[in-house]
Amino acid sequence: MLQRFKSFIEEQRLFQPDDRVLLAVSGGVDSVVMVDLFHQAGYPFGIAHANFQLREEESEEDERFAGELSVSCRVPFFSKRFFTVDYADTHKVSIQMAARELRYEWFEATRHKEGFDWIATAHHLDDQVETFFINLLRGTGISGLHGILVRQGKVIRPLLFASREDIFRFARKHDLSFREDSSNSSLKYARNKIRHQLIPLLHSIDPDYAKQITATISRIQETELILKPLVEKSRKNLIRRMKDHWIIHIVELRKLEPLSAWLYELLTPFEFNEATIRDLIRSLDQESGKAFYSSTHRIIKDRNQLIITMIPSAEQHASTGEYLVNEATKNVTKPIRLSIQSFTREAGYQISADKNRATLDKKKLTFPLILRRWKPGDYFYPFGMNKRKKLSDFFIDEKIPIPGKEQCWLLCSGNRIAWVIGHRIDHRYRVSTRSRELWVVDYHPR
Repeated sequence: MLQRFKSFIEEQRLFQPDDRVLLAVSGGVDSVVMVDLFHQAGYPFGIAHANFQLREEESEEDERFAGELSVSCRVPFFSKRFFTVDYADTHKVSIQMAARELRYEWFEATRHKEGFDWIATAHHLDDQVETFFINLLRGTGISGLHGILVRQGKVIRPLLFASREDIFRFARKHDLSFREDSSNSSLKYARNKIRHQLIPLLHSIDPDYAKQITATISRIQETELILKPLVEKSRKNLIRRMKDHWIIHIVELRKLEPLSAWLYELLTPFEFNEATIRDLIRSLDQESGKAFYSSTHRIIKDRNQLIITMIPSAEQHASTGEYLVNEATKNVTKPIRLSIQSFTREAGYQISADKNRATLDKKKLTFPLILRRWKPGDYFYPFGMNKRKKLSDFFIDEKIPIPGKEQCWLLCSGNRIAWVIGHRIDHRYRVSTRSRELWVVDYHPR
């Protein structure tokens, strides 16, 4: 197996013999065998162990075991304890997803800080098959069926040539000690159900099932390489990046066939699932305003286009209150960036037509001014008009898209709107021929 291990690394060009590799070691048989193979092959490596504190004393013993393993191999050891349950609750993700996000973020930080070239995980052929079926059952596109990649960024999988049985056979032959994770036998998790129930059934049907499925996965990976440039070209042409959102014109989208397959691939970076995409397609002929969500983004149908925005974080949501702007204020950095000048008007002074600059008559303002979000029912007197207009109607007339409305801030003098920031000042606060004291505010979009 040692020779197969070396050959696989060379064939896949995973790393150079003198590269330093950080091994992700749980203490289970897979990662222990990986450590032993690296040790026998003489490759430079270190050991990193993530303690998720999910199994009380077992987790503590796993960490001690990984540390002892590093001592016996005389290699560097790095460990970190995570409050996994708290992270999962805060970020509204499963325990499994929380553990994945925490460990890979920490592995990469450790790799960079400690001068390692690669991170190696102990995924093997059976993990590949299990992942294939998990993604298949969840519903996925071609990218979800390619299974576990042998290289992904700085993460490599040098055991993807070996089966679980190969690994156990090697461990027994070399009398290797390892830890058993009690959660691996629980049928609470989908992966364990596939491992303990589906895989034995497949083996009874065809003992070479893993070989056949792995060959299929390999063909899917190759097909993906063929299709990827075409998808990327279409994504670049169809999805237009704006300052803080993306736009897809529906008329252009309708030219793609089959639409559902194209949309799934095009929206993969935004993490929309198949069910949401089906609902989205059904909405294309409906009225504007309907929203669709992934874990990270939102799509809104707005007239003849789809608008994609990031879902604001909890911190961003918290910034929807009111902020005071005093007469002496020169700069505002939160929640938006403003710079302010106050001066006496001189002869020949020209008022800028830039929508991101408001030139106001200071004598008409009541300080402190209030910086806040717009809300239904708001109205103002748009510059050049002597009658009031609802802000919602103003947005429609100006063809401001839904994300633009949601991100709109107002600068108010008391209960009156002095400036719809980035759009129009209120006529009541305009500079007239009699105005002498000016208050000039510049808006700096991020």
